[in-house]
Amino acid sequence: MNQDIISGKWNEIKGKVHQQWGAITDDEIAKMKGTQEELQGLLQKKYGYQKEAAQEEIDKFVRKNRFGPE
Repeated sequence: MNQDIISGKWNEIKGKVHQQWGAITDDEIAKMKGTQEELQGLLQKKYGYQKEAAQEEIDKFVRKNRFGPE
């Protein structure tokens, strides 16, 4: 579900990604195609999260910002 949300609302989300995770640069965000796997990989690389922890962070981010289905 979050994959569809992230891909579908990427233009809206990418600014908030940088606000949430400041270690991810604007250039890295610009190169992303808006896939959950890319975001998950960057969180793992930049913050040292395990895959499951990165996914939990993404889930919290989506809920916090109310990007889910209306």
